[in-house]
Amino acid sequence: MRVAVFSSKPYDVRSLGAAAAGTDHRLDFFEARLNCEQVPLASGHDAVCVFVHDEVDERVLQALASGGTRLVALRAAGFNNVDLDAARDAGIRVCRVPAYSPNAVAEHAVALVLSLVRRTYRAYNRVRDGNFALEGLLGFDLNGKCVGIVGTGRIGTVFAGAMKGFGCRLLAYDPYPNEEMVALGARYVDLPELFAESDIIALHAPLTPQTRHLVNADSLAGVKSGVVIVNTSRGALIDTDAVIEALKDGRVGYLGLDVYEEEEKVGFYEDQSASIIQDDTFARLLTFPNVLITAHQAFFTAEALAGIANTTIANLTAFERDGVPLHEVAAEEPARPS
Repeated sequence: MRVAVFSSKPYDVRSLGAAAAGTDHRLDFFEARLNCEQVPLASGHDAVCVFVHDEVDERVLQALASGGTRLVALRAAGFNNVDLDAARDAGIRVCRVPAYSPNAVAEHAVALVLSLVRRTYRAYNRVRDGNFALEGLLGFDLNGKCVGIVGTGRIGTVFAGAMKGFGCRLLAYDPYPNEEMVALGARYVDLPELFAESDIIALHAPLTPQTRHLVNADSLAGVKSGVVIVNTSRGALIDTDAVIEALKDGRVGYLGLDVYEEEEKVGFYEDQSASIIQDDTFARLLTFPNVLITAHQAFFTAEALAGIANTTIANLTAFERDGVPLHEVAAEEPARPS
């Protein structure tokens, strides 16, 4: 199959190239993001391989179909950037990578929690400046704290196991309860109870109309003062303006973000160090000493990249052989945690 790979980085070229070795797939790599302006690059390709910021809306899908594309292969678990109804109407199948390394994302979430509550990111900068004072770096033990986990799929479950190892009490919320979570000792509760009881709240849910701005002014009104919130899922799970207000009055004591609801406009995955940040809300977040932001890197481990590449190539091979990819996403399929 001839495949147009959009939003490609050098690490994508290496990992996908290695996974495709020995197959008949021809991969054409484009740094550009897929959108209406760049869709002509896909003309003549049987499939497009896209990432989280590529735009796969109705107009793009119609243009892809006109150019002969029959498959959209997401090299990610989430598929909120794809109009599944439009894909069905255009006769284009959609597939994803449902699981590549849940450990990678879960461990990054743990790293954010630890860095925040022990203020290691601030200590690092102090020591480099020759400041060895401890005042302002006081942390707290994780042992005995209540951790609320929103979304208990593979990633949420791995995160729960890690936090149990620290001696934490576990609460969980998910429309699809997970017996493995129950075996870890987690108690499923409704969202208001989870927000009210948790010392730490970790978001591991997909972005759907139901979960958009799940953390908002109303839900934040019920949190413990000084709560830790960590999001490694999708940026739009959090209403950023609301969480800024909660940071200002101390309801949110620590905020760890690997994602941001306008991260595409900010320029995540690109070097913007010579540019002025135009997003005033994001710039405001950067002023808080108790906010730690990474640029959507939770998935970024050698193991995860290999898993993503191998599953993506397996999807392509199955589609070429059978006309159906291994991990198809259909319009009628509800978004599940991953």
